[in-house]
Amino acid sequence: MKEFENREMKDVVETPATGYTARFHGVRVKRYCQTLDLRDNPELIAEYRKRHSREAVWQEILDGIREVGILEMEIYIVGTRLFMIVETLPDFDWDSAMARLDTLPRQKEWEEYMSVFQQAKAGMSSAEKWRPMERMFHLYDK
Repeated sequence: MKEFENREMKDVVETPATGYTARFHGVRVKRYCQTLDLRDNPELIAEYRKRHSREAVWQEILDGIREVGILEMEIYIVGTRLFMIVETLPDFDWDSAMARLDTLPRQKEWEEYMSVFQQAKAGMSSAEKWRPMERMFHLYDK
């Protein structure tokens, strides 16, 4: 597997059918998987997607995510269901990081704005909205 770790995937078109490449961090990582539902409104969903585009997402939010120790964050969507994967170093503490994230610039403003699109109560932090998922199966060591 070592020979594949540094192979560039820049020419691969990523779609649900072809799959998505994962970043190689050079170290073992811990993964958190969470879910959240959007309001069942096509216009709101389209706007939510737009707000998470490279052009529209707030830089302070990206900086804060990295500042608390998150190496990678991906959000997937099907219908109104969101699925988020977060990768961190093994010593990452979720509760401490989320408490810190909640104090960073524009984070509360972002969460309040996002609550318009999400099936969540206004004023909830990211840690309160996104529900952790339990891993019930993995292929490793099988």
